[in-house]
Amino acid sequence: MNNLITPRQKELLSIVYSYIKNEGYPPTFDEMRKKLKIVSNQSVIDLLNKLVEGKFLKRNENIARSIAILPLGYEALGKPPLAPFLGVTTAGFPIDPIEMTGEWQELPGGVARFADQVFLLKVHGDSMINAGINDGDVVLVKSEKEFSSGDIVLAEVSGESTIKRFVSEDKPPYLYLKPENPEYKIIYFTEEVVLKGKVLSVVKQGQMNKIA
Repeated sequence: MNNLITPRQKELLSIVYSYIKNEGYPPTFDEMRKKLKIVSNQSVIDLLNKLVEGKFLKRNENIARSIAILPLGYEALGKPPLAPFLGVTTAGFPIDPIEMTGEWQELPGGVARFADQVFLLKVHGDSMINAGINDGDVVLVKSEKEFSSGDIVLAEVSGESTIKRFVSEDKPPYLYLKPENPEYKIIYFTEEVVLKGKVLSVVKQGQMNKIA
């Protein structure tokens, strides 16, 4: 079976996990080779290819350090999934996201199946307070292409990011982004509005909490 893992493959997978968790990015071939105490990069490549074939991780050979652990990989290690902090978004007026590299956080097992599709963002602003998302909170976002009315979403508005509730109605204005604070105005859909992901939960004091 393709999803059987050997001790050597598991050792490399553990090395990748530790690097991502502690350094914020995957190891290089040289770093993996040294940790495995082998002399050949080809041996590392062979192990990585086996892990890819077994669906324990995925990688882009054309991009340096492009390795992501898949749900089966976390299961094989018995480790909680990790999600990256991608930056800061706003629950207020749309702003440019601020990149934050090298920061990862463990996720509860309930979202392990989404591990390669989710990321964390820190929220700036108070437009979503009635949904339980406050200034300074961290939200867990899943990349999506389909959305339902009522979803709290990460949206791009004229190239800038914001967190709002997506509303779809059968009467004008039909589609809009609704703040959960009456002091803010709704954002009507135009070609400049793009939905990027769905907010799954909000992190408070290290715990994942459902959103209202």
